[in-house]
Amino acid sequence: MTEVPTPDTSAAARPALPDRLAIDTRSPHHVRAVFEHDIGIRFNGKDRNDVEEYCISEGWVRVPAGKTLDRKGQPLLIKLKGKVEAFYR
Repeated sequence: MTEVPTPDTSAAARPALPDRLAIDTRSPHHVRAVFEHDIGIRFNGKDRNDVEEYCISEGWVRVPAGKTLDRKGQPLLIKLKGKVEAFYR
């Protein structure tokens, strides 16, 4: 019998969430190790699923502005200010 190792999902195995994080891989604020785990963003007390980038210390998130695209085909983002909390699910 061989034992299949189970992935360690404890808090020690997860990297610390950075102050600023972006989904876009071209951004200098993209951290690949964080995206290997499921993360959540709470903005002004409500969970948000459409956050593209956040900054906890400055208190803002960037979210898409509807279906609008910029000239490079990327979603047009707007900045919303408020209380930001990031957590692992």
